[in-house]
Amino acid sequence: MRTLQAARGLLAFVLITAGVFWTKGTRAPAWIRRQVRQHVVRAGILLLPLFGFLSVALGFLVIGQTVAWLSRLGAMDYLGPVMVLVIVRELGPLLTALVLLARVCTPMVVELGTARALGEVEGLESLGIDPVHFLVVPRVVGLSLAVLGLTVYLILGAVAAGYLWAFVQDVPLTPGDYLRQLAEALSWLDFAVLILKTLGFGAVLAAVTCYHGLARPLRLEGVAPATVRAVGQGLVACILLDAFFLLVYLVGS
Repeated sequence: MRTLQAARGLLAFVLITAGVFWTKGTRAPAWIRRQVRQHVVRAGILLLPLFGFLSVALGFLVIGQTVAWLSRLGAMDYLGPVMVLVIVRELGPLLTALVLLARVCTPMVVELGTARALGEVEGLESLGIDPVHFLVVPRVVGLSLAVLGLTVYLILGAVAAGYLWAFVQDVPLTPGDYLRQLAEALSWLDFAVLILKTLGFGAVLAAVTCYHGLARPLRLEGVAPATVRAVGQGLVACILLDAFFLLVYLVGS
């Protein structure tokens, strides 16, 4: 029952946010763009060093070993499909979303929950400022763009690191053959699903974060439980969204 109540409240919050974005999206455009840039920097650019390390680790641990084992088995023709399936479709977007959930969304819940508990949200309403337009919409847009950019950055770094690991192991594979197999395994549906999935991950994470930061904590003691709920529900939401896009890909292909 608690799960159904939480899902209903979150769905209502998502619909309210979509309505505010549709009706008030053109208001204060300069301020909204500035807030979006700040959240892109916070959730994207500042995390580039961390994702650089993750891309190298992912390339060494996944692609490098895949190339080495396929070479030993004489099945290098399967390299492209395996890389697209593992890195582009699944691990890249999902790993990016989970890292942002832990690194960005957690402090965001604390920030919004503290503002809610201290009465700052009510202060905005008394000034005639819509808190959803002021606090939620920029975070949804900024986090969606950040997940998209970081996912592309992670995939490109992993592909480069994977070939470097294969080169170190003396795998007989030229850069041209490596990129050719990857390009042949990609289709327009992979690019479409990647873009929609990453934007969806960012929007879902921002919605869950803002919902638990603004709706629940009426006192400072409620900020920590709200953060725990946001992390758990954000994880579940990302898994369910990933399963939905898997079904879309299976139907579309």
